[in-house]
Amino acid sequence: MNWKKNLEAKNNSRLNNLNLSLVVYLSTRLFIYYSMRFEVTILGSSSATPVFNRNPTAQLLNCNEKYYLIDCGEGTQQQLIKYNLKAARIDYIFISHLHGDHYFGLIGLLSSLHLNGRIKPIQIFGPEALLEILEVQFKYSDTVLRYPIEFFAIDPTQPAQIFENSELTVETIVLNHRIPTTGFIFKQKQRQRKLIKEKADLIPMAYYTALKKGMDIETPGGEMLLSEDYTTPAEPPRCYAYCSDTLYDERYFESIKDCDTLYHEATFLHELLDRAKETHHTTALQAAEVAKINNAKKLLIGHFSSRYKTLQMLLEEAQSVFENTELALEGKTFPL
Repeated sequence: MNWKKNLEAKNNSRLNNLNLSLVVYLSTRLFIYYSMRFEVTILGSSSATPVFNRNPTAQLLNCNEKYYLIDCGEGTQQQLIKYNLKAARIDYIFISHLHGDHYFGLIGLLSSLHLNGRIKPIQIFGPEALLEILEVQFKYSDTVLRYPIEFFAIDPTQPAQIFENSELTVETIVLNHRIPTTGFIFKQKQRQRKLIKEKADLIPMAYYTALKKGMDIETPGGEMLLSEDYTTPAEPPRCYAYCSDTLYDERYFESIKDCDTLYHEATFLHELLDRAKETHHTTALQAAEVAKINNAKKLLIGHFSSRYKTLQMLLEEAQSVFENTELALEGKTFPL
């Protein structure tokens, strides 16, 4: 009977080792997957007023599981709930301008974060007057937030870098709208080189960091370990340009040139060009021309007028000039 117990113990040990290996493998794959995410989820794509199935403008950028909220139209927090995106994970908010369809959801979102017990700071980048608006709202509702707001006023007259962390930088795009308006361009930083697993297993882990940084190493025994022998180049950094409300204006072209993915407002069909000029907006055809001229790899169009119950005509108009165009549909996540 002892031999049976010994066999059973050995089998259990092998099974445990197999399970542990599987857990390590899956954990590693998940880490790699999440550490490479650069994507945007559309929360709202309507201009001016909400309509059936379309909310005012808001987008959530996910860069390696850090959340950046871009504009915050009415109903944004409901959209976050609907698409199972945790508002508590938002640490950075960027507001393009002070037309209500781009920020009327902000006071509600900030209040809900307060009521849900948030204590860590939140950074808000937007027009200077936005801070006064928030302070008045909180003053007359007798609200003292549990967490600090770190507010950074944007200069709408010239492009500038307004944010940087270990993952990316954010620069402003000076747009041409009825009131001061900026877009934003999110640029990934250059990642380190990738280890070649089969070769990396043959050397001490202590050398990994230096090799990934492109450094060659001489071992105590005099052997040279060349970075290019043990690593491969990292993927090129990507960028996402967000152009909210604006006229077609070549002055902002330099800021968005060669971006991987361009979001550009496309409020009207080109047959309403005069109306677009009157309201300082862009047509779908013009948005496509912007993408083509500036060598974008992909175009997302949004900020659709409520007059359009279906959006296929806007898509087709843009694709007639720039084929790789998609509609910024709510709930859809686009890899960037």
